[in-house]
Amino acid sequence: MKIKTLMACLALAATPALTLAASASEQLRAFVQDVKTAQGQFSQRTLDAQGQSKGAPQSGLFAFQRPGQFKWQVQRPYEQLIVSDGKHLYQYDPDLAQVTQRGVDQSIGTSPAAILFGTGDLEQSFELKDQGERDGLDWLRATPRQSDAGFAYVDIGFKGREPRRLELKDSFGQTTYIDFSALESNPRFAAGAFDFKAPPGVDVVSMP
Repeated sequence: MKIKTLMACLALAATPALTLAASASEQLRAFVQDVKTAQGQFSQRTLDAQGQSKGAPQSGLFAFQRPGQFKWQVQRPYEQLIVSDGKHLYQYDPDLAQVTQRGVDQSIGTSPAAILFGTGDLEQSFELKDQGERDGLDWLRATPRQSDAGFAYVDIGFKGREPRRLELKDSFGQTTYIDFSALESNPRFAAGAFDFKAPPGVDVVSMP
């Protein structure tokens, strides 16, 4: 579940094809179609079912290249790196000197990352509903059609053609809030930008 929650925020960026009058769901569809790469900054916090903070807030950098390649780098309050090369997903924890490796299909599945990185029909895996305006943002809700997705729904807020916030409600009633800034659409990444090689002396654990 931790992987799915972290990946939820990757890759949000503006798309120049949108108009200011577009609904949030229309903006998401255009984003999936038109934004092939993106990078920016994030901040993240989680509240439990009673509204109490769970763990320390996190912040860092993200980048993605469609389909399925991304990098999620936590910088504060500790270092952690999640990288996908399109085939495998690696979670590197420097404090534990350990890398967990799993297949991208098994990791992403119907997680929110499938909305952001996928190239297929969104409505095939998610029910999309516009939620109107709240906190100065235009919102949509994506609800997974599969009951075992690991989360109840994810809300995405847009402003000025840019996705600005993500709110993910998991199956335990916890809500993860992720804010995005310094968004850049369609930057050009060097070849191998999303490759990962475990540092010397680090254990690699393969997961099914």
